[in-house]
Amino acid sequence: MSKKGIETLVGLFVALGMLGLVFLAMKAANLGGVSTGDTYRLTARFDNIGGLKVRAPVRTAGVVVGRVTGIALDGTSYQAVVTLEIERKFVFPKDTAAKILTSGLLGDQYVGLEPGGDDKNLQPGDQIAQTQSAVVLENLIGQFLTGKADAPGAPAAAAAAGSGAAK
Repeated sequence: MSKKGIETLVGLFVALGMLGLVFLAMKAANLGGVSTGDTYRLTARFDNIGGLKVRAPVRTAGVVVGRVTGIALDGTSYQAVVTLEIERKFVFPKDTAAKILTSGLLGDQYVGLEPGGDDKNLQPGDQIAQTQSAVVLENLIGQFLTGKADAPGAPAAAAAAGSGAAK
């Protein structure tokens, strides 16, 4: 094979490698499944969104049905207002619940929608009334540690209180 042919193959190999890196970067940045279809907007209020980010997926039964397009703080209620763009082909009942869930133990967070049984559907611009905030791992660990620290001291404190009352 000539030198020019080898250089052409190496160039093609490098170009394919670059395309592969771009593909992986888009997947890692959650841009791989960008929908160009028609969408409608919903909002949901949460007390704690954890590490939820804009462009996070919105899933139902594990299927991506939309994306998070905005996160803001309501200055009066101090709740996070999350804006969701849902593909028009997916309609949800009015009593749908929104939860912030995590992919795996330490994975990315996403919004999970659990459809209810209402006859009426959510309309563009509606707010999802039933929400469940994110479970923050640090808070769980803190509760576990403080719960363990209080348990051994509780009987001792009760015994001390009981003996003090007997005097």
